Amino acid sequence: MTHLGPRPRRLLAGTALVAALALAGAACGSGESTSGAPSSTQAGKTSSTTSTDGGSGTGTSTGDPKVESTTALAADAPIDLVVRPGDDDLWLAERGGKVRRVRPSDDGAKLATEGEPVLDLSDQTTTDSERGLLGLAFSAKGDVLYVSYTDLEGDTRLVSYAVDGDAVDEGSRKVLLAVDQPFSNHNGGHVVLGPDGKLWFGLGDGGDGDDPGNRAQDPDTFLGKMLRIDPAGGDPEVVISGLRNPWRFSFDADGSLWIGDVGQNQWEEIDHLAADDIEGTNLGWSGREGTHENANVDPEGRTGTDPVDPVFDYSHDGGNCSITGGFAYHGKAIPELVGAYVYADYCKGDVRAIRLGDDGTLAAEYDLGLHVDSPVSFAVDADGEPYVLSGGGNVERIIPAG
Repeated sequence: MTHLGPRPRRLLAGTALVAALALAGAACGSGESTSGAPSSTQAGKTSSTTSTDGGSGTGTSTGDPKVESTTALAADAPIDLVVRPGDDDLWLAERGGKVRRVRPSDDGAKLATEGEPVLDLSDQTTTDSERGLLGLAFSAKGDVLYVSYTDLEGDTRLVSYAVDGDAVDEGSRKVLLAVDQPFSNHNGGHVVLGPDGKLWFGLGDGGDGDDPGNRAQDPDTFLGKMLRIDPAGGDPEVVISGLRNPWRFSFDADGSLWIGDVGQNQWEEIDHLAADDIEGTNLGWSGREGTHENANVDPEGRTGTDPVDPVFDYSHDGGNCSITGGFAYHGKAIPELVGAYVYADYCKGDVRAIRLGDDGTLAAEYDLGLHVDSPVSFAVDADGEPYVLSGGGNVERIIPAG
């Protein structure tokens, strides 16, 4: 087990990732403070585009692809949904601490729970504020389940369980990482098996507003960082710094990484990093919020060296409040959407997408015509077809508009 305390090992840039994985999600950012409008001065490496209304500004294309949804499953606070490798079944995390196996219909439009929960951590999990069971992932062979949750002390735990058939062996539990949390918000908690076979784990800055401890830039803490963890053992590696609350992130088919990083009280951002550019990147929080200077803090020591700007950010105008990071679509049912990155906003509820050009900058924005109440996470099935999870309790199947 690794517990927060020793100095994290920092990586140098350069190792290329070479495969694909696409999972996604969302959460509400809290602990906000109020201030005047931040400066829009840009100082990052990546060309980006700002939208003031969540997506109907610069870059919007005509003839947006349109989707709708059908309710696949009613659940108790669904928070994550993942495919088990080698199996068409999906495993559902409920924020209260239960993990359920669900079986899709032939077309994926309906999901049915299979008996009792395969794992119940409800007596070990707190759901205060932004806490709870927050993430699931499987090993490449599907024989190990990784679970991210907040324990009763309010701290982050990443644990593993062996899976035999459809049963979780609770006696096999191993604690891979334990991180003390100073506040109840900005926990992060999304875990993904990366194309390199390692676990990628996103941690928020630990709250409260404006990262009072400058933890996202502090090399001596894992908070505000993206970690890479070898399940076989060894210390976690800090891959990305300068995160506020990465909710959620996913790998694209080319090994690039998409991150939805929840903003403070002005701007939400989408980061996209090419596979060769991931390691050693600093995304600039808390000196920068999106592409904008954070007027609430003295920027000295709060942006890192040569921070990378998001490829897209949008303001809280029009009812936006908190990005729900998504996935790059590579299914077959919605051909107009292939290659676009799908996301939503927790408060406004509109499901949208962006597309990048060959140069890595924004080429188009899409209003997909779908509204979901409090979208908290996205997922894709074994065929790459998407679901969106609602804080209201539904898992919705996303389908082409009829």
